[in-house]
Amino acid sequence: MKSELVKVYVSLSHLSSVSAMAAVASFVSPSAIAPLRRSCAIASRRFFCSPSSASRASRTQFRGLTRTAEQRSLKSAEVAASVVAASRSQAFYWAIPARKMSEVAASAVGQSTGGPDSSEHLKSPVVSVDWLHQHLKDPNVKVLDASWYMPGDQRNPLKEYQECHIPSALFFDVDGVVDPISELPHMLPTEAAFAAAASALGLSNEDNLIVYDGKGLFSAARVWWMFRAFGHENVWVLDGGFPKWRAKNYPVESTVSPDVLQKIESASGSVKKIYTQEKVEPSTFKAELQPHLVWSRDQVLNNIGDKKFQLVDARSKGRFDGTAPEPRKGIRGGHIPGSTCVPFPEVLSSEGTLLDASELAGKFRGSGVSLDSPIVASCGTGVTACILALALHRLGKKDVAVYDGSWTEWGMDPNTPVATNIPANH
Repeated sequence: MKSELVKVYVSLSHLSSVSAMAAVASFVSPSAIAPLRRSCAIASRRFFCSPSSASRASRTQFRGLTRTAEQRSLKSAEVAASVVAASRSQAFYWAIPARKMSEVAASAVGQSTGGPDSSEHLKSPVVSVDWLHQHLKDPNVKVLDASWYMPGDQRNPLKEYQECHIPSALFFDVDGVVDPISELPHMLPTEAAFAAAASALGLSNEDNLIVYDGKGLFSAARVWWMFRAFGHENVWVLDGGFPKWRAKNYPVESTVSPDVLQKIESASGSVKKIYTQEKVEPSTFKAELQPHLVWSRDQVLNNIGDKKFQLVDARSKGRFDGTAPEPRKGIRGGHIPGSTCVPFPEVLSSEGTLLDASELAGKFRGSGVSLDSPIVASCGTGVTACILALALHRLGKKDVAVYDGSWTEWGMDPNTPVATNIPANH
């Protein structure tokens, strides 16, 4: 057992399902059962002797798991026989050789935690193109092309998707899955509307979503945040996006079936139907808004006086200072009083990938942002603020809120205060 080991997290709350037990049992050899039991007896005596109902249920689930494993005759000599049961987290960590991961990730990881299979990925909000290439055919992995561009880019994301995309990827329309009543661009829809859109795309809460875009790391962060804002944590951004995928010469598809096009159209269509109170297909996806991740104008306005949260602006320094014009007409220049500017390109590498944790920490601290205090991110329309939220998530700050209306809402309101850094002789 000298080979490198990878710990696969298997939540006890999922072990009650026969499918999860069978998945784990499928790679535990019969010869491993005795040492497995000895390891558990030593490492988790307190857990198995606990009088709590949760521990009693876990013991029953574990015994069912080992019985299932004993009934299997599959050979897996490379599987490490140690299991550590942690009473504090109520979880098992199954240790298996790294080279076996690709064989068991779809069943063991996909049916238990639903996430990428290394401790690095479990902590990170992004996955590499190499990881996705290896796991593209995993049954619980769903890929979303969430490309969206500024009007000045003169690019059509749906057209580009139809011409070339990652195999089996679905197109997520950032401008279609929105609140159609709001005058502001791509505002979050209601829970029911988001659930209807995700369901129309064929998504479920058991899916591991990998989101990418055509710029590298741009609008994908917005869709990552949207799913998290509606309670779906099993979502990651493809680091470097489609450009990085193409640079590795990984396969692409250049055709889209009529069925897939129908799904894409139905997603935005379902949103409109919810708002017009028309009937939609039953939902396969449950959306539950997480209010702490979404801020309103009133919350930002109150925070100017309270100063309980740091407001970090992802726009360029010129727009923040008020020396560069806003891309949308009728929007004042400047920034929300008391906010700090961290332009989103500063958290990305030259290849369009997210900087590592130490570099990110340096960028934020160097701009005067305390990583020990709560943060709200803002930008122009709520897109690049999500890149800052993604970067801060890598630093362990998983509760960063986004001001959804951002500067478009704030700057067009004549009653909101605005600060500038315009030189006197400008």
